[in-house]
Amino acid sequence: MQRFRPYVLPVAIVLGLLLHSFCARLSVLVPFIIFAILLLTFTAVDLRRLKLTMLDVWLMLFQVVVSIGCYLLIRLFDGDNTIAEGVLIGVLCPVASSVAVISCLLGANRATVTTYTIVGNLMVALVAPIVFTLIGHHPEIGLWKSFLLMFTKIGSTLALPFFLALALQLWWPKANAAIARFNILGFYLWAVALLLTLGQTIDFIFLHGEGHWYVIAWLGGLSLLFCVVQFATGRLIGRRYGNRIGGGQLLGQKNSAMGIWMANTFLNPLAAVFLAFYSVYQNLFNAWQMARQNKKQK
Repeated sequence: MQRFRPYVLPVAIVLGLLLHSFCARLSVLVPFIIFAILLLTFTAVDLRRLKLTMLDVWLMLFQVVVSIGCYLLIRLFDGDNTIAEGVLIGVLCPVASSVAVISCLLGANRATVTTYTIVGNLMVALVAPIVFTLIGHHPEIGLWKSFLLMFTKIGSTLALPFFLALALQLWWPKANAAIARFNILGFYLWAVALLLTLGQTIDFIFLHGEGHWYVIAWLGGLSLLFCVVQFATGRLIGRRYGNRIGGGQLLGQKNSAMGIWMANTFLNPLAAVFLAFYSVYQNLFNAWQMARQNKKQK
């Protein structure tokens, strides 16, 4: 089955394009699939030994400083507010919950990837409500309601599989080990989640694109630029701490479904098109990385 892995992502993109309406209706299943992926990920690493490192600190600083800085820079030069919000959400967007699936197949350190999956998402849950409140797009939501919405959305995805895996490791290690042996299933579950998410994002472009093609063209171009920048910068930071692949994936691989929800809830919904394009770009790059890795192994 290993030789078929590089083709999973391109096939998911094509099917997502052809079946986008159908995938959008089934996207309600994605949180349950992500729960299973995270449980498989968390049981495969000793959660008691996870620790924050300088790699995590630099990655978080990049997300916060660059997202806010680019937003202010675009607004300073009288750029379109939707484009500025698209870049903001595209950089600040939390790392994909399933990042460990691809990262570990490419040779990244599982403990490092798992740590940033947790702390990176929590950082966004803390910072994003403050940023969105200052932008003032939806003053009726307010800061505390924003915090509640973000922690409910992110916490419900991460907390339950984390504490379930931790409980198994503490009190039922045999069950934990049994689940961890099926860790490779995370890749195939992720492929299904990817198909549904890509279909949802492509459907989103079709639904919101009409009459805004100029803005969408800018969002699509900038999305490609920042996809390259974030993967490259993450690799540079990761190389300094002995985890080049992990750094690239953690900074470059985004939770596009979460980003689209954030834009729809707190910003101009059209800004979410940035993440819709980004989702396609990042997965094409991941497909290339997997094909290259497969060739090396042969």
